[in-house]
Amino acid sequence: MMAVLPCLVLALLCLLRAGAEVPVQPDFNTAKFAGTWHVAAAVSNCSVFLKMKDGMKSSIATMSFTPEGELAMEFVWPTPNGCQKFELLFQQRGQAGHYVAAQEKRDLRVMETDYSHYAIMHELQQNGQEPSTSLQLLMREQDTSPDLLQKFKELIPTVGLTKDMLVILPKSGECR
Repeated sequence: MMAVLPCLVLALLCLLRAGAEVPVQPDFNTAKFAGTWHVAAAVSNCSVFLKMKDGMKSSIATMSFTPEGELAMEFVWPTPNGCQKFELLFQQRGQAGHYVAAQEKRDLRVMETDYSHYAIMHELQQNGQEPSTSLQLLMREQDTSPDLLQKFKELIPTVGLTKDMLVILPKSGECR
C-alpha cells in the first residue's frame, strides 16, 4: 500500500501538468461559439467509450452561456432505444474557453475553433482511480472535411491518446 501511494501522487501530478499544457482558443468568444454543433469524431481512453465506440453515431451538442459566464451543454444522441439527452453545466475557470464541472470532476477546454465550421474540445475527467481524456471534433454541419479530420488526428498523440481509440461518427438524421 505504501509503495502505491507515491505512484498515485506522481500520476496525479503528471495529469495536472498535462492538463495545464492543453491550449485554449485565444480570445475565445462565447457569443460566436454558442449554438448547435454536430459531434463528428471523438477519441478517448475511457473504458465505457472504447466499448461503445463502434456502435456510436453522430450526436448533436447545443452550447449556451449563462449571464454569469457558465457553459451549459446539452448532448442528444441516438441509441437503439431512442434518443438520449445529457446536460452538463461548467463554470468558467480563468480565461474564457476553459471550464470545469466540479461535481463531475471534469476539466473542459475549447482548444481551437473558427466558430463557423469546427471546434476541437479537450476534456479530462477524474473518475476515481481511472482518469480519462477525450477529444471531440465538433462541426456546425454534419459533413467533415478531410483537412479538418487530418488536423484532428494529428492532435491525438499530443494529449496522450492513440489513433486506435478514435471513432469517426457516421451521420445521423436521428434526434434532431
